[in-house]
Amino acid sequence: MSNFESLSKAVIAGNVGQAAEITKNALDLGARPMDILNLGLLPGMAVVGDRFKKGDMFVPEVLMAARVMQSCMEILKPMLVDEEVPSAGTVVIGTVKGDLHDIGKNLVAMMLESAGFRVVNLGVDVPPEKFASAIREHKPHILGMSALLTTTMLRMKDTIELLEEEGLRDKVKVIVGGAPVTRDFSEEIRADGYAPDAASAAELAKQIVGFSVSS
Repeated sequence: MSNFESLSKAVIAGNVGQAAEITKNALDLGARPMDILNLGLLPGMAVVGDRFKKGDMFVPEVLMAARVMQSCMEILKPMLVDEEVPSAGTVVIGTVKGDLHDIGKNLVAMMLESAGFRVVNLGVDVPPEKFASAIREHKPHILGMSALLTTTMLRMKDTIELLEEEGLRDKVKVIVGGAPVTRDFSEEIRADGYAPDAASAAELAKQIVGFSVSS
């Protein structure tokens, strides 16, 4: 089994120590950081995302895999700076005003980062004005909003309306998600997309940017 295959398996298993060791060994043997990322880490996370969507993996396991990915990226980052690392794009993400739930939103952020996106995580209880300010500052390709309560999901509509008022709506694609959110609701508030889970959100984001933003 190659180092890359072993690394993918360590990601899927959520084994931080083993993945870090394999990453360091691969570098010592002369592997390119981009190859470690593209042939080892990302294929592992792709399997995790697929299994999560099918119900074969659960949130704690996905969080562990994402942490493995992050720990290995910390090892690779200093060397990746010297290489041309393509970015899938920028995503601003947050849980809407009045809602303090962040596990699902953070999982989405991790999956997006694992898919190559730069993620600006605004946290929880984010008012429409803060979303608008972040769009002006970071110029993201996508805005992701999360809500876990039926009483707060309407803040998504408020945010989209504010973006329209401030002339920002056509500058960003808006995707929404969270337990009470449905595809019908996303269409009703004129969002650009809806994702039922973190893996689907990452896939949707890739579809929206066509994975060619930086090229």
